[in-house]
Amino acid sequence: MTERTNLRRLPERGSHDREVIDAILREALICHVGFADDAGRPVVIPTIHALVGDTLYLHGSVASRMLRTIGDGANVCVNATIVDGLVMARSHFHHSMNYRSVVLFGTARLVDDPAEKDRAFAAIVDHIARGRWEDARQPSPVEDRQTMVVAVSIDEASAKARTGGPHDDADDYELDVWAGVIPVQATYGEPVPDPDTTREVPLPAYLDGYRRGSL
Repeated sequence: MTERTNLRRLPERGSHDREVIDAILREALICHVGFADDAGRPVVIPTIHALVGDTLYLHGSVASRMLRTIGDGANVCVNATIVDGLVMARSHFHHSMNYRSVVLFGTARLVDDPAEKDRAFAAIVDHIARGRWEDARQPSPVEDRQTMVVAVSIDEASAKARTGGPHDDADDYELDVWAGVIPVQATYGEPVPDPDTTREVPLPAYLDGYRRGSL
């Protein structure tokens, strides 16, 4: 840990525990990648990701500006956040959110080893739905050439979370204002088959009752 991941504001909500950090990264569907473009301007791009050990994998088209920019050893900052609740206080000042988040700093590199690229492909697909990589058709040589994979080493990381209800001033508890928490939870509906399918295929078990957790 350095000053980059030293939690100054409400440090009691923070953690440098890798189990906590990894669980958030695995549950979050997407992350946001911050980097400097060729002109030195800050850019933040949302993308899907996959965590394998101490490496976060990102992928996209070979035409991706982000991947082409960071793949040559750039320093990046990555954030992933899960919102768990809206905290409604008696005063505007004390409104908040319950959340779990990770901020990590790392060095990006282009993945050009075929075996590592395959592992990264599999991890990213299974990040969305574990079991999908083995179930669906895997990339053809042409598709492989059209896709770029970048690995980001996790050099430093911290997690931060808020739980519980509002923390109002003592005098405000006498106000006739409703206060509490509106829980936030991502829900997933029943899978809808592709209308253009040419044959009936049963829904795989890993998609039945789909939900996310620390995959």
